[in-house]
Amino acid sequence: MSIHVTEAAAEWYKKELGISDGEAIRFFARYSSGGGLHPGFSLGISVEQPEDPIKRTEVSGITFFMEEQDYWYLKGHRLDVTYVEAEDDILYRYETETE
Repeated sequence: MSIHVTEAAAEWYKKELGISDGEAIRFFARYSSGGGLHPGFSLGISVEQPEDPIKRTEVSGITFFMEEQDYWYLKGHRLDVTYVEAEDDILYRYETETE
């Protein structure tokens, strides 16, 4: 399991969420009627500091992480977070990886 965030995506989060260097964004599994990597769940985000991170990465001064309790959601996958300029939005892609 790994998390990769482009610098453009990190800058988008800063702008959209009004956050600064030193802050953190948590990725977590949440119930959803839409489909994500797992039926009935999608990826949620919140601005909070890590407590028990299973994976973390820092990009453009922001820490992006997933807590141990949400590991099941990305297990065996790589999360790629990119910025799509034409839509001024974020794109989440999941790639299968061997652990």
